[in-house]
Amino acid sequence: MDLELRDKINTTLIEFFNEIMDLEEKAIITDEFKDITNNDMHIIAAIGLGEGNRMSVIAKKLNITVGSLTTSMNALVQKGYVVRQRSDKDRRVVNICLLEKGIAAYKHHEEFHERMTDALIAHMTTEELKTWVKSFEALHEFFYREAKH
Repeated sequence: MDLELRDKINTTLIEFFNEIMDLEEKAIITDEFKDITNNDMHIIAAIGLGEGNRMSVIAKKLNITVGSLTTSMNALVQKGYVVRQRSDKDRRVVNICLLEKGIAAYKHHEEFHERMTDALIAHMTTEELKTWVKSFEALHEFFYREAKH
């Protein structure tokens, strides 16, 4: 492969990831959600809408340990975004559920991702999108393999 092209790909990926992290934080941590972090917003997204999830499920989605999640979860409970709720089916199971504030944060985060996706789709043909998806699936596979080491 052309060394110049390889360097361009590397530089573009680095800039892309940095810009996404920076922009996402600016876009989703607004005055309404200034009491939480970008990391908290991703925890809220991992909890999801509905009946909630157990800590182990949330931690797995985020690729972190339950211990790492506990501190952040305690803060989200204290701030009124989530609640710990025992399952009616099995009282040993504790689900984390979004409260009204958490649901608003979840929807706000989803709207940002929808706008980001729509912006990409608006500027590419179906064939270009298929190529883009194939490329990012390969990148995703790389990250998955690296995380297993």
